[in-house]
Amino acid sequence: MSLNFIEKRNTIKELAANREIAGLTFEEIANDLQTNAAVIEQIFSLQTNVIENPWVLKEYLADKIQAAGKVAIDYTALVGDYHEYWFLNSQYIDQQKITRN
Repeated sequence: MSLNFIEKRNTIKELAANREIAGLTFEEIANDLQTNAAVIEQIFSLQTNVIENPWVLKEYLADKIQAAGKVAIDYTALVGDYHEYWFLNSQYIDQQKITRN
């Protein structure tokens, strides 16, 4: 699945908004997902060749936001159950693993 310009722009804004709601830095996210802040920043700007990486961030942020008793904003492109998308490796997302480009 490929996102068009508007979908990319919206997804970048939505990920950033949910990161803000979660109150997490790139470094904190990187530590939790066992990578580095530069990789996380790239994924937040959708500069990744691994299609699952934004979904990992989406699910990670959702978990953190829910655990804090807050409400995440909705996504416009990263929607539905990722287990049902044939082009995504749902096991990879379930494990919340980030792979470098």
